[in-house]
Amino acid sequence: MKKLFTMVLLAFIAIEASAQQDQNMGIIPAPVSVKKSNGNFKLDKTVVLISNEPKNSRMADLFNAFVVTKAGFALRPAKAAAANGRAIILTSEGADKLPAEGYKINITAKNITIVGTDAGLFYGLKSMMQLMPEKANDQVLISNAEISDYPRFKYRGMHLDVSRHMYPVSLVKKYIDVMSDYKMNNFHWHLTDDQGWRIEIKKYPRLTEVGGKRNGTIIGHHPGVATDNKEYKGYYTQNEVKDVIAYAAARYINVIPEIELPGHASAAIAAYPELSCFPERDTFIDPKTPWSGSRKGKQVQQTFGVFDDVFVPNDNTFKFLENVLDEVIALFPSKYIHVGGDECPKEYWKESAFCQKMIKDLNLKDEHGLQSYFIQRIEKHVNSKGRKIIGWDEILEGGLAPNATVMSWRGTEGGIAAAQQSHDVIMTPNGGGLYFDHKQSNSKDEPTNIGGLSNYTSVYNYDPMPSVLTPAQQKYVIGVQANLWTEYVQTPAKVEYMIMPRIFSLAEIAWSQPERKDLKNFSEERLPLHLARLDKTGTNYWVPTPLGLNDKVMNGETINIDIKEPMPGAKIYYTLDLTRPSTAADLYTKGMTVIVPKGEKRILKTIVITPSGKQSVVTETVLNNGAADVKVK
Repeated sequence: MKKLFTMVLLAFIAIEASAQQDQNMGIIPAPVSVKKSNGNFKLDKTVVLISNEPKNSRMADLFNAFVVTKAGFALRPAKAAAANGRAIILTSEGADKLPAEGYKINITAKNITIVGTDAGLFYGLKSMMQLMPEKANDQVLISNAEISDYPRFKYRGMHLDVSRHMYPVSLVKKYIDVMSDYKMNNFHWHLTDDQGWRIEIKKYPRLTEVGGKRNGTIIGHHPGVATDNKEYKGYYTQNEVKDVIAYAAARYINVIPEIELPGHASAAIAAYPELSCFPERDTFIDPKTPWSGSRKGKQVQQTFGVFDDVFVPNDNTFKFLENVLDEVIALFPSKYIHVGGDECPKEYWKESAFCQKMIKDLNLKDEHGLQSYFIQRIEKHVNSKGRKIIGWDEILEGGLAPNATVMSWRGTEGGIAAAQQSHDVIMTPNGGGLYFDHKQSNSKDEPTNIGGLSNYTSVYNYDPMPSVLTPAQQKYVIGVQANLWTEYVQTPAKVEYMIMPRIFSLAEIAWSQPERKDLKNFSEERLPLHLARLDKTGTNYWVPTPLGLNDKVMNGETINIDIKEPMPGAKIYYTLDLTRPSTAADLYTKGMTVIVPKGEKRILKTIVITPSGKQSVVTETVLNNGAADVKVK
C-alpha cells in the first residue's frame, strides 16, 4: 500500500511539473497569452505578500489561505519587500488599461505581480492558484512567465433546475464554487416548474405549502413504470436565497432567478387553481403515463414532460405574477430576470372562450400572438422595476418583447434570428453539447438520463458564435450557457457527476479566444491535472475513458493498442474474453499488441480506475481481421 501511495504521489508531482512546461501552464480556461521564460520564482517562508490597497484585503486573505493549504505556511504581509527579498504583489495599478474582467500575471525570480481590479484580480488569483505546482523540499518552484488574459464573452453561465429535484444550500454553494474556480459569472437558478415551486413567496404561502410538494415521482425513465407514492417536497426560504446570492456575489457570480410562465405552471396552478383557464378541470395527466394516485383536482405533476394546463392571461393572473416578481426582484439584484416562455401548449387557450375573445379584441393573429402579448406585458412590469427579461427562444414566436434577451436552446436558429433583430443572445443549444442532462457516452453503464449524447469533447468543439452573423450582428451574442435539467438527477452526487468534467470545456469555450483552443492540449495536458486534483477530494465526476481509444473497429492481424490513462495515477484494465473488466482483469501496459487470427475478431473491453477508486464506463472496441459479422453500435 505504501509503495502504491508513493507511485501515485510521484505521478501527481510529475504531472504538476509537466504543467509548468505546458503552453498554458495547466490553466483552464486557456489564457489569451502565455509567454514563458527561463528561471523560476521560489515560494518559501521568506516570501512576503504585498497588497497595499484596502479594497484588495479580501483577495489577499483568499490567496494566503490557498498558500497555507498548498505550501503549508502563510505569507507574511508587508508594505514592501526587503532589498534582496521576494514578494507576491496584488495591485490594481495599470488595471484601467485592461479589458473588462482582464488581468495580468508577471512571474520573475524576484516577484510575482498580479494586476487586476475586482473580478479581474479575482480571476488572476484563480489562474495563479491553478498554475502553482506541489511543494517539494519546503518550497514551491513556479516557472517565470508573463500571462495576459481577458474573457471572450461577458456572459458565461451555468443553469441548475431545482424544480424536478432540489438540493441543499451546501450543494448550490459547491456548484457556485466550481463555477468561480473556472471564471464562470452567471448562475441561472431554475426555481419553478410543473413538478415543484421552490422559492418562498410571502404574499402567496400556498405556492410552497401546496406547490412545493408532489405526491410521488415516476420510477425510471419517462413514462416510467409507476410512481413511488412518496411525497417529495422542499423549497428555499428567502433567507436561504439571500445567503446564496451573497455567497455568489463574493465570487463575482450573478444569480439569475427563473420564474416559469405562461407554461410549466402546474405547481402554481395546483396552489391557486383560479390561475388556470379551466379551474374546475382535474390536472391533465399524459394518458401514456401510469398513474397510481388520484386524478381529482389540480396537482403538482409527478411525471415529466409538457402539460396543457397553463396560466390564463387575465388581469388576476397578471397581478399575481407581478406580485411574485416584485418579491423576486426585491431578493435578486440581478439586472436579468428569467421568465421562461418555453414549451407553452396552446390547447387550453384554443378552447377558452375568454382567450379567443382576447385574441380578437387585441387584434392578435393567433395563440402565438397571445403568448407574445403575455411576455410583453410581463416585460413592461419588469422593465418598470429597472430590470430586463430573459426568455427561452419560444418568445420569438408571435414577436419579440422589445427589450428581451433570448436564450437559444432549440438549436442555434433562435439565437441567430434574435441577433439579426438586434436583441442580445445567449447560446445554449441542446444540440451543441450544452445540455448536461444528456449522457456522456453510449455505454450501458451510463446512469439514467434524459437521452442525447454530450461529452466534454463535444462541448469543447462547439463554437457559440454563429458564423452566419455579420460582425455587427455578432456583438449581440453576449455569451454561452450550459443547462442541467434534473428529472433524473436525484442527488447532489449525481449533480457533480453530470457537470464534471463537461464544465471545464464549457469554461474554455466561454472564456478563451478561439485561436487558443486546442483539444489535444486540453484533454492530454491540462484536464488530467484538474481531474487528479478533483480525485483527491470527495467530489463525484465522470471518469474519462482511455485517451487514444477513438476507433470502434481496429483492423489487422497484429494490432497495436496505443492508449493512455486520462489522469495521473489511474490504471487501465482490459479483457479480451467478453467479460467485464475490473481490477481482477489484465492491467494495460504501453506497447501492448493483440494477435487476431485471420477471419476472426476480438472484443477489447477497457475500464479506467482512478487512485480514489472511481471507475469509468466500460468501452468496447472490435479488433477485426476479416470477420464478416462485425457490427458497430
